Amino acid sequence: MNHLRIWLTALSSAGVASLAAAPTCATTSSLTVTMNALNGSGENGTATITQEANGIKVVVSLENAHGSQPTHIHTGTCSNINPAPEYALVNTVDGHGSSEVKGVKIDQFLARPYAINVHTSAADLASYVSCGDIKAGVSETPAPQALHRPASRR
Repeated sequence: MNHLRIWLTALSSAGVASLAAAPTCATTSSLTVTMNALNGSGENGTATITQEANGIKVVVSLENAHGSQPTHIHTGTCSNINPAPEYALVNTVDGHGSSEVKGVKIDQFLARPYAINVHTSAADLASYVSCGDIKAGVSETPAPQALHRPASRR
């Protein structure tokens, strides 16, 4: 009986040690994208992406912007962008816009290249005034980590 108690204690301790060493799954809760002026527009700023329960929130803030400007998330980078938008955002109006994109996670945008692009106007979608690559960096805030336990075997 004493041997059984020692064996169970050892087994229990090993289980706690393996649980403590179990990998965690980190997700990004927010990040800030640097928006760079294009074509002499002077429209520099930021786009803050925040993870929410049902998707992401994107807040664009640009200097020197005037009027209503279509804003999208595109696949690719600012230097090699796919002209077809992947996700439409609300227009940036006088330098400000706040959008929700349902059903997506920030980490999806970090898995391959994406960029936020601001166009001159609805009448001139071919001209870009500001663009920012969505990428992990110093402005990234990790979400609290959730512990994933291996499935128990019976």
